[in-house]
Amino acid sequence: MYIPPFNRVEDRRLINTFIHTHGFATLITSNAGKIIASHLPVLFDEEANVLRSHMARANLQWKQLASGDEVLCIFHGPHAYISPSCYEEHHTVPTWNYAVVHIYGRPSIVTSAELKQIVFDTTTKYESAMPKPWTIPLSEEELAEMLKAIVGFKINIGRVEAKFKLGQNRSREDQEKMLRNLQSAPDAESRALAEFISAKRDQN
Repeated sequence: MYIPPFNRVEDRRLINTFIHTHGFATLITSNAGKIIASHLPVLFDEEANVLRSHMARANLQWKQLASGDEVLCIFHGPHAYISPSCYEEHHTVPTWNYAVVHIYGRPSIVTSAELKQIVFDTTTKYESAMPKPWTIPLSEEELAEMLKAIVGFKINIGRVEAKFKLGQNRSREDQEKMLRNLQSAPDAESRALAEFISAKRDQN
């Protein structure tokens, strides 16, 4: 990924938090000239430095995972179009600001026991934010049957690239006006980017 120095993020604390927060990722594989992409909820195990997820067995991408060839998993953050009118200095061009993390690693298919744990861990992560968290009501027999329809996998992380393109190359005045414009924008994605920028400032 092309990353200018002022957009590069190397703070693993920030990167790890980003991955946990934006866990719906794009998994890209390539084998024998065939590229496949899937969009999946992905768990990040910091201690083991691995990603874990699952997909439908009917999704033939899992066969590419079984090859062990390097894969790319992209975690997408908020993004928005930035008009020159968002800056104090108007003699410029439009751009797009965004935050993204690319993770490269070697995948492997997991056991049925590990797959079951992935399903439970994924459910727990996202149900924990619900007013009344749902729990899996299936019997062991029903669960075992359901698990036959999906394939679990993990990715041993080899390389991490993080890019937060947030207008860091602009003047302080331009950055402040851009933020105000994003905060008052009619679309939710622009406002989400404003929240992300503000939160990142608080972390620095």
